[in-house]
Amino acid sequence: MSVKAMNLKTFKGGLHPPDGKHDSATKAIETCPLPEELVIPLAQHIGAPAEACVEVGTRVKKGSLIGKAKGFVSVPVHASTSGEVIAVEPRLHPMGKALPAIVIKPDGEDCWDENLTGADPETLSAEELKSRILDAGIVGMGGATFPAHVKLSPPPEKQIDTLILNGVECEPFLTADHRIMLEETERILDGIDILRKVLGIDRAVIGIEDNKPDAIEKMAREAASRNIEVQALEVKYPQGAEKQLIDAITGRQVPSGTLPMEVGVVVHNVGTAAAISDAVRLGRPLVERVISITGPGVNTPKNLLVRIGTSLEFLVEQCDGLNGDPAKIIMGGPMMGQAQLSLEPPAIRGTSGLLIFRKQDLPRLESGPCIRCGRCIGVCPIHLQPTTIAAYARLDLFDEAADYHPLDCIECGCCTYICPATLPLVQSIRYAKAAIMAKKRTL
Repeated sequence: MSVKAMNLKTFKGGLHPPDGKHDSATKAIETCPLPEELVIPLAQHIGAPAEACVEVGTRVKKGSLIGKAKGFVSVPVHASTSGEVIAVEPRLHPMGKALPAIVIKPDGEDCWDENLTGADPETLSAEELKSRILDAGIVGMGGATFPAHVKLSPPPEKQIDTLILNGVECEPFLTADHRIMLEETERILDGIDILRKVLGIDRAVIGIEDNKPDAIEKMAREAASRNIEVQALEVKYPQGAEKQLIDAITGRQVPSGTLPMEVGVVVHNVGTAAAISDAVRLGRPLVERVISITGPGVNTPKNLLVRIGTSLEFLVEQCDGLNGDPAKIIMGGPMMGQAQLSLEPPAIRGTSGLLIFRKQDLPRLESGPCIRCGRCIGVCPIHLQPTTIAAYARLDLFDEAADYHPLDCIECGCCTYICPATLPLVQSIRYAKAAIMAKKRTL
């Protein structure tokens, strides 16, 4: 079925910023060379950081355990190549501060740990599959880095009937998931089969925006024999957010303050599904991922398969360096990505992209007074009143702000993007959220 013939679905709200994907969308995935040093943070996921289980001088292989999970909402960390541990110390993290990390000097052999063994998913129980996913350190690779095994462990009273695979990649500039769907289709579909077995369900739907017609057609063709649906979606941001994707595909509304399992749905990224296939069939943990290195500040945009712990500076070097002086460095997409202080931090499991912008690429406008146009309300995918929350936040009236549900904000940036007065609405709402959560913790 052609993309035009498919019924395009979407959600209410959102917007369509220029996508900027043309520079890297057609670039096949290349394997990034080994750097001279890998800095592997122990905090690469939502939840408790891993705890180092190696010391200086330890020889490791690719996939060797170097950090043990600490608690249920946590995952282990593994060496992303073979070599020697030369430091166990705080290093600059993408979060902007020094955090505990394992530093490895590669030996150049890039040898996998011989103790890693794969298995046929058909021979394993759901619990055994889930255990392998945990042991491999699989997290959400769309950027959220939520431990995959936790999503796959709904309480008995939450009956799951639908698995949604997120192939939307609605953030401008990012193309890593697009390339994975084109080049690693079989791994994704195999991972979906494993996920369905873990959840004990049949229905699986892959959501892809229709600005990726080649991915839609290939995934639909390959998925048909497996009884996996492919749903084409309108191009709209932030369609890749879980609640918006669930709404677009199923029409179900996830209630405020609850998780997708409340409406019988589990959502995973297509890259996560591919990693799950490797974890089960090959026994390989999550030690590398595809990253889009792009933006007008990069000479040759690329999609690179990168070992976790590689510095952002090294990635830029593989793209023929900088095109002018960088004015803004973003890990992730331009809407929800994290600004970086420099190119020193390493790529981690949640690094979907590295964007470089120059001064001339960033128009600077002075903020003015709110003109009550209501555009921020119209585009808000959560249907909040951003200017009202922001106004209370600026006056430190957090109890009043709480009445307008700022904790439901997903910080997608639509309100700030559309605001003609260029008000920093997301920053104000984030400020209110932090104050409200701090107060809750004291009660």
